[in-house]
Amino acid sequence: MSAPAGLLLTAAHVVDPDASAPGWLRVENGVIVDRGAGTAPNPEGAAIYETDVVMPGFVDIHVHGARGVDFAELGVDPQPAIDYHAAHGATTLVASIATGPMETTAARLRELQALVRSGALEGIHLEGPWLSPQRRGAHRLELLRSPELREVEALLEAAGGTVRMVTIAPELPGAIEAIAALTRHGVVAAIGHTDADAATAQRAIDAGATVVTHLFNGMRPLHHRDPGPVGVALAHRQLAVELIADGIHVDDVVIDAVLRAADDSLILVSDGMAATGLGDGEYELAGSHVVVAGGIAELADGTSLAGSTATLGGIVARLRSRGVAPSRLLAAASSRPSAVLGLSAPSLRIGDVADLVTVAADRTLRTMKAGRWLAS
Repeated sequence: MSAPAGLLLTAAHVVDPDASAPGWLRVENGVIVDRGAGTAPNPEGAAIYETDVVMPGFVDIHVHGARGVDFAELGVDPQPAIDYHAAHGATTLVASIATGPMETTAARLRELQALVRSGALEGIHLEGPWLSPQRRGAHRLELLRSPELREVEALLEAAGGTVRMVTIAPELPGAIEAIAALTRHGVVAAIGHTDADAATAQRAIDAGATVVTHLFNGMRPLHHRDPGPVGVALAHRQLAVELIADGIHVDDVVIDAVLRAADDSLILVSDGMAATGLGDGEYELAGSHVVVAGGIAELADGTSLAGSTATLGGIVARLRSRGVAPSRLLAAASSRPSAVLGLSAPSLRIGDVADLVTVAADRTLRTMKAGRWLAS
């Protein structure tokens, strides 16, 4: 559905990196042409749209697909998944590639280069194959391996500079050296799917790791005498921590604890997989048989969750309904993930293209791209 040539958006919270206050935006021909605080003007002929929150589009740095599309699958057009997540708030995506055969992963990286260069994707996140067999989640055991520098560099070369992040278990042989090499190449190293103790997690930080992949999930749990990667993540402000705050991967009590302990380092992610947007049923994820029931994706044998069927927009709307301030949500879903990956943070300044998200009081979310509402 197209927006009129002139559209006035008014909200209790207009939020971007510069401000969070009651206000309004005026959009014409796909561009923000004016904005202000307080009572909005009423230009003749302008349509008026009132909502609770207006903020820039979200940045999802950990998402595997949607609408039957797995970003890792060779030869598959990723556009339907990109469009689905954009319509649900994530106007910027980094495609996560789960563990696969090395040759297949390299070939897929070559295929996705063009989409990154065109701006359809902002980059690629390699989640595997250098993961812990003990904390592998839905990743196939027979495909996991310890990192060797020649293999790491071969995949980076296949991607042609489009890999922005790599998740790695730092306790594996060669992992610390691999983290240092990734950092030298300008790639973000993330600690994840790991059985590391606290000392090993600290060595990973010293080697250059700056992110923890989906905190709590796929890692040694926190214990008061064995803090592991969770304790290190919550104690060290130099680490950004991903969280799948869908109420399934992490209980709401723990989400609230993370909001208190890591508010200035939190990154919200969806971890959405191919079944996102399709409903319950049986699916394949990175070669594993997955059953989705009640919106919860699990391996068919029941041994692990298998990604989520959430969207980042849905997670943001959910947290907003639980009383989280819009400015905190913007930081965790847009500004901070942009900063961690070296991207320009989306904003709502005069002259910006009108890429934005609205969240109503009833949790209804709408996305505008270049001044046009996207159908959800």
